Amino acid sequence: MSNEVLEGYLNKLERGFERSEDGTYLVSAGAHRPPIALRVAQPVLVAQVDVGPAPNADAAREAKLFRRLLELNAVDLVHSAYALENGRIVLTAALELANMDLNELEAILADMDLALAEHVPSLRTMVEGKES
Repeated sequence: MSNEVLEGYLNKLERGFERSEDGTYLVSAGAHRPPIALRVAQPVLVAQVDVGPAPNADAAREAKLFRRLLELNAVDLVHSAYALENGRIVLTAALELANMDLNELEAILADMDLALAEHVPSLRTMVEGKES
């Protein structure tokens, strides 16, 4: 898949994006939401969103949050999953470039949009220890 094809897909989906010098695409996920980063890492296209820091000082809070992330992976997310990377919570997905089409890209972006809108506010509250 070429950058032109990826950009064509993003334009068809009416998704605003910027391409950085390293070839990463930052795709708008809406106002007050972090961008979705897309990058080619042969043989896949990797999609990732930085959700925020994972708690690291309170074992009970960590356990509760990590359990919630696993539950969301199992029930709400179809094309993406929550993970930990360098002490941060990320939402990630990958598509094989050889078979990728517009519908698959749209499905991943929709999955991530849902997570950013419906999950992330409560996850951030859990990280801060403000949940009831």
